[in-house]
Amino acid sequence: MSDGKIYLAATPIGDPGDATPRLRDLLGRADVIAAEDTRRLLNLASRLDLTATGKILAFHDHNENERIEELLDAARSGLTVLVVSDAGMPTVSDPGYRLVREAHDQGVPVTVIPGASAVLTALAISGLATDRFSFEGFAPRKDGDRNKVFTELVGEERTMVFFDSPHRIGDTLAAMVLYFGDDREAAVCRELTKTYEEVKRGPLGELAEWAKDGLRGEITIVVSGADEDDASAEDYVAEVLTLANMGMRLKSAAAYISERTGVRKKELYEAAMARRDEE
Repeated sequence: MSDGKIYLAATPIGDPGDATPRLRDLLGRADVIAAEDTRRLLNLASRLDLTATGKILAFHDHNENERIEELLDAARSGLTVLVVSDAGMPTVSDPGYRLVREAHDQGVPVTVIPGASAVLTALAISGLATDRFSFEGFAPRKDGDRNKVFTELVGEERTMVFFDSPHRIGDTLAAMVLYFGDDREAAVCRELTKTYEEVKRGPLGELAEWAKDGLRGEITIVVSGADEDDASAEDYVAEVLTLANMGMRLKSAAAYISERTGVRKKELYEAAMARRDEE
């Protein structure tokens, strides 16, 4: 029997034709297959005209810790262990990284079968800068958590990639407008590699209006990074006044936007006062 090993394998994010030959091979011969959703695994195997003959185990966020030793023991005993998520690469916003960490710590061989990635696919098709980027996972559901995350990312100069729910996309983009500005370039990528693939690119303000009633399908958002050299008080006057109109004192609103953007509080306050006088 050959030495056991753990294989992390990327699965198609939409089109089953993107399954790699190595994934097809492992699906047919792995002794143990740890899948985020066993039903989706069997569906993928069926679409690929394959039969998964190995032992299939559920391996998801709620049981990852309990499964780790079982999978490590299987590899140590000489078995081939395949780990797959619902779509894309395991461990990337999906279960698996704790297993990989333990495999390294315990000397159990682990390797990767590369393939489809929603993050890289969206980044490539977005038309935004790709030389430096950050993956931010799913935008938080709750307003407070989302606002905290976006506040921390206001000055991020790298292109940012987010996953999002079709039911929350409108709220997420509206929040991005408030924190990143309505002119910040972005792309909303929907149903990548599937029949109804759609990529909508433009300023965040336009995208927020377009998606305000929600969208269908799996969604990835790509947002251009901040350009601090071009930032000025005039760029954020509307946001200061919006907060003031919601009941916040003008000086407090200027201080809040200053902390978020790096633009001087005094400049923001004076610009907001001047804009008020004009109106």
